[in-house]
Amino acid sequence: MPWEVFSASITEAEKLAQSEDFDYLALIGSGFNSLRRYTPTLLDALDMKAAPAARELHAGIELLKNMNQHQSRKVPDDAPTGFIRKRWESLVYTPDGIDRRFYELCVLSELKNALRSGDIWVQDSRQFKDFEDYLLPPTRFEGQREDRKLGLAVETNCDNYLESRLATLDQKLITVERLAFADQLPDAGISPSGRLRITPLDNAVPDAAEALMQQAYSRLPHLKITELLLEVDNWTGFTQHFTHLKSGATAGDRQLLLTTILADAINLGLSKMAESCPGTTYAKLTWLQAWHIRDETYSAGLGSLVNAHSRQSFAAYWGDGTTSSSDGQNFKAGGRGQFAGHVNLKYGQEPGVQFYTHISDQYAPFHSKVINATVRDATHVLDGLLYHESDLRIEEHYTDTAGFTDHVFALMHLLGYRFAPRIRDLADRRLYINGDTKQYPTLAGLIGGRINVKHIRTHWDEILRLAASIKQGTVTASLMLRKLGSYPRQNGLAIALRELGRIERTLFALDWMQNVELRRRVQVGLNKGEAKNALARAVFLNRLGELRDRSYENQRYRASGLNLVVSAIILWNTVYMERAVQALREDGRDIDETLLRHLSPLGWEHINLTGDYIWQQDKQVEQGKYRSLRTLQRS
Repeated sequence: MPWEVFSASITEAEKLAQSEDFDYLALIGSGFNSLRRYTPTLLDALDMKAAPAARELHAGIELLKNMNQHQSRKVPDDAPTGFIRKRWESLVYTPDGIDRRFYELCVLSELKNALRSGDIWVQDSRQFKDFEDYLLPPTRFEGQREDRKLGLAVETNCDNYLESRLATLDQKLITVERLAFADQLPDAGISPSGRLRITPLDNAVPDAAEALMQQAYSRLPHLKITELLLEVDNWTGFTQHFTHLKSGATAGDRQLLLTTILADAINLGLSKMAESCPGTTYAKLTWLQAWHIRDETYSAGLGSLVNAHSRQSFAAYWGDGTTSSSDGQNFKAGGRGQFAGHVNLKYGQEPGVQFYTHISDQYAPFHSKVINATVRDATHVLDGLLYHESDLRIEEHYTDTAGFTDHVFALMHLLGYRFAPRIRDLADRRLYINGDTKQYPTLAGLIGGRINVKHIRTHWDEILRLAASIKQGTVTASLMLRKLGSYPRQNGLAIALRELGRIERTLFALDWMQNVELRRRVQVGLNKGEAKNALARAVFLNRLGELRDRSYENQRYRASGLNLVVSAIILWNTVYMERAVQALREDGRDIDETLLRHLSPLGWEHINLTGDYIWQQDKQVEQGKYRSLRTLQRS
């Protein structure tokens, strides 16, 4: 390369290169003209109110509305600016005054944050209304508190509550400090640098359990998914819950209703299902879906299946129905549904949708909902525990790392649930104490600070009111957790709830360090949910397993139909596995009772999920009998 050409390229590169302090926020200005096509109409249409923390921003919004009405271009020198963050200052303030483009863009950006946090609300809006309007009215709350009818699982007197809880915290800290100093924490320890080490659990499933599983499943009869649904409905009558929207009558054609449900569950869609099911038309399926398929009918039908499963004696081998776990399962969004999906780098670069499902220790998936793939799972953990339609009484719940926040720890305790998440980076999570760090020299490297007890006392009534509102259904838990955790809200209630959660999280971490059985219980519970996901993936097989529905309503129907059919498969497997095990005993096999808890009703190899969907039933089943088990091939 000639020197002149090289020198010229260096000069050009210097012109193109940005300075080290360049902020790409400046590039947002290029989109201002596009925003102006609709922002004046948007701001004019919405009647917004503001909390004290957002009054400056609200004044800025009103200023923009006034400028739009009078077609003013210059921002007044006395314009409200208290909401402008440091990052925006160099763009908004110029030698010639306030830059109109970046001032308006800054207002709109802060408005987004304020709407999410509840610092600004919209009159007559259901999603963005005043934070106070979500909660129980103060007079009603006080009356229930006096009558002891809040429905909470804790002492409502703040002094008594804190005295008891902090005493428990101190006692456990002393116990763990003593064990850690003596290096007697079970399968755990504190390194010389102060870092927590926990030994991974080994596989607790014996080889004999796997052999028994194969023997039991080899006895299960082969059948079509249509036959399975008809048989399960004969046992439970779950289709009776899919009532007519207007008249409340049950569906006149049970097979047509099951066809519609199955179309959701296997992700085939109504038009393709009409082609795959002889005697069915697309018009019939759409009519039935419009009048009989709703969120509440799906929930009621699922509840009847879960209740029937919990009554099975064989299900007791897996648990007593008092513990559960929850996890999100990502489904890729394809076709037109691609525009309704969101990218979560945990699952790759392609957009997707999450089905968030709660499953009991007996393998019954008792609640499912569609959530944004980019939203933290913790936001939706409580919804499944509070709003399911089954008779399960969950006492302890497990999640993975994405399922917890300090706010969730606090609300779980207030509402009477023991929360036990499997925290991947537990060693990096700090403990919080009420006393002096010098009392715990071995744990000093794990302690992050002191509990702000004063803040909890100050906002105790607000904490109780929030928890009671969630418990009584005045507002959903996910909505309040989303608002409390949204940026940039740092109001007193959010901070106080966080401090309360730090107490509960520290207590849980101390239990985790000294209780191997707790660790194993959590791992077993989460493994059940992950195994259920494999069955759900196998059932949701059509369209390459992709969600291609753009509407949130259709996505919910897909999730609900899938969960209901998976629950039906689990119930059918449970009933016939009990019969298979009994048959093995009658054949002279010596069955070790301790191995039965390691079996699983999640197999599907014996179920035909594809082909034409013909609703014919086995003659034995029509007569109220069970299907004949397969006989083992003897060598």
